[in-house]
Amino acid sequence: MAKERFERHKQPWKSEEAGQLRLLAGKGKGLREIAKAIGRSEESTKDFAKKNKIEILKKR
Repeated sequence: MAKERFERHKQPWKSEEAGQLRLLAGKGKGLREIAKAIGRSEESTKDFAKKNKIEILKKR
């Protein structure tokens, strides 16, 4: 399965994206699902969540 390519690189996070991240993380969604919904890479989403102390549950 080929990796999805992201056209945006190192773009600042918008308040709407941060709010959506908090909402989805609060609902117990996984990293991959949250990143896809926001349109960000998993790495970017994970880094932003860590910096802002937002806990994302690990899906097994």
